[in-house]
Amino acid sequence: MQRIAVGVERCTFIDHSRSVDDYSTTPATVRATYRTLLTEIRYPILGSPHSPQETPNATPRPRVGGYPVIVFAHGYDVTPDTYAALLDDWSRAGYVVVAPFFPDEKSSAVTAQHGANTELDLANEPGDLAFVTRQVLAASREATRGCPLVHDLVDASRIAMAGQSDGANAVATLAYDQGLDPQGVAYSSLDVGFSVHALLILSGQEEESRTYATGPRRVPLLVVQSREDQCNSPSSAVKLYRDIHQSDKWFLELEHAHHLPPYDGVDPTAFKVVVQTTVRFLATSLRLEHLSTGLLEFANRTPSIAQMYHDMPGPPLTHLPAFTGVCGMD
Repeated sequence: MQRIAVGVERCTFIDHSRSVDDYSTTPATVRATYRTLLTEIRYPILGSPHSPQETPNATPRPRVGGYPVIVFAHGYDVTPDTYAALLDDWSRAGYVVVAPFFPDEKSSAVTAQHGANTELDLANEPGDLAFVTRQVLAASREATRGCPLVHDLVDASRIAMAGQSDGANAVATLAYDQGLDPQGVAYSSLDVGFSVHALLILSGQEEESRTYATGPRRVPLLVVQSREDQCNSPSSAVKLYRDIHQSDKWFLELEHAHHLPPYDGVDPTAFKVVVQTTVRFLATSLRLEHLSTGLLEFANRTPSIAQMYHDMPGPPLTHLPAFTGVCGMD
């Protein structure tokens, strides 16, 4: 019996127009004059009940017109592999998942800079996401030696962006920030060459001192946030949600989960809700299928685990646990 399994390829894309800083020096110095973006690409393959969870460089399962794409941004001091359970489930649901390793926020870079605050590089990550998206679309259009498996693999008309924690902030900045990136380029102009049709902000917030506004295309938005998250405050996630003035937005409030476990699978109950709700949101937002049960009704089936809100103003900020602002793997 065949089933959908997951293939994975690693491609390296180099952006020669922007640099990487070394924050272990004071002031920060330039560590590299270009940005090397190692990128994991997960995709559906034909498998069997005994297939491994991921198979490197496997032949993709054929699909006329290519697969819809999710470009995923990881959080601070982790990598895309931290979210393997979530990204694999998205791939098994019929998506190509593109996940770059950010030069200064991946765990190896944080370790190499001896505890320096490399999160300052977050301002460059919207540009990383845009650059990698264009590179993957180009590799899908024309076969390349550097990323051959992507040829004819993706549907450029169905692109979603998702991120968790700092990665969610990078996605939100690319989508909504009205300011300029470190190179003086407007964030709103970085997405030249492609269009995003769905946004997932997983435990994210607006960057401080930034001005967010609804984009002209009013892309469907799903915000996921736990009431008990001690790293990203629920109030900050709700602020982002309320600042985006459009009707096609949803807020999934997890009742008892923490910061990372709903996305890395450590909290299996919350993780299951996140997977099912995000897959359903993507299917409707990218117009892949018409579902008889609406997203709001679907996500509210287990109110003791999660509650879904639609349109304004999102969940009430009452009776929240005391917020400590302490991050970590839990």
